[in-house]
Amino acid sequence: MIIKSDYRIPSVTDGYGVLLRNKHLNDSEHELLGETVLFVHGATYGSSLTFDYEVDGKSWMDTLALAGFDVWCLDLLGYGGSDRPEEMDESPEANKPLVDTANAVQEVDHAVDYILKDRGLSAINLMGYSWGTAICGTHAGQFPEKVSRLVLSGALWVSQGAEARTIAAEPGAYRTVDAESMAERWAIGLEPDEFKNIVSPDLVAAWCNDMVACDPKGAETGLLRAPTGVLKDFQVCASTGDPWYDPSLIQAPTQIVVGEYDRETTPKQASEVFQRLTSAKEKRMTVVGGGTHSLLLEYQRAALFDVVEGFLRPD
Repeated sequence: MIIKSDYRIPSVTDGYGVLLRNKHLNDSEHELLGETVLFVHGATYGSSLTFDYEVDGKSWMDTLALAGFDVWCLDLLGYGGSDRPEEMDESPEANKPLVDTANAVQEVDHAVDYILKDRGLSAINLMGYSWGTAICGTHAGQFPEKVSRLVLSGALWVSQGAEARTIAAEPGAYRTVDAESMAERWAIGLEPDEFKNIVSPDLVAAWCNDMVACDPKGAETGLLRAPTGVLKDFQVCASTGDPWYDPSLIQAPTQIVVGEYDRETTPKQASEVFQRLTSAKEKRMTVVGGGTHSLLLEYQRAALFDVVEGFLRPD
């Protein structure tokens, strides 16, 4: 039996709370011996409806919990089940971009410290997805003593001159997306028949609608709001050529995994990060055929799960 616990921990931004979720097997079946992993999400969608979204009755968190892992996920401020800053109730143009990478790294470190104290551990495994790879990569470089192993799923790397489909010239505090645009983004670069061979259209529709519904105003507006700090950071990297973070600071063994058809954090970007992991005790890179940026929800998700589980449990 899987035990699910939701914790409301203080955000590093005063006055707000963020959702930290845990799943593990019943204590009578499994003793928590330190195989602990924390998932961190990307730029648009929170962790609780990605890593813990059930497909055929099981989420990725469930799969790892059933394998004996102590699995956690964090929704950053403004995402998923966490609080929305009051600026997100105003016009986007009224305020500056919210929740950038520096803020997210602080939030993750706060969550890591909470888990380490709760579990009596000195280090944790981190798993970042999309923007979460820059967040977790930064954290692993800044706090090497707290990270046992690092997984970068869809490793983000931005070169000078890069363009993002979602970025505005002057991003406001947040942006909005609807279910239709989510589905279109998922299928980018693929013909309709190709896309149907990768993921169930019914799943795509259900997930996109559920993601909109997680926004406290989603039922009213039909829109999901997402902070734009990540877009501000993208803009700086794309215009200056400065790296988002320094992978050479990462010491933990690192696994990069990416879908063959990922058009957002491409295999080329993954290779760029891989080459820069010059201090990692071990490094691996895997490209999963037949998968997109949303590989974790697709038919080939088991291949992703196997790669990550095998890396996190090398023995």
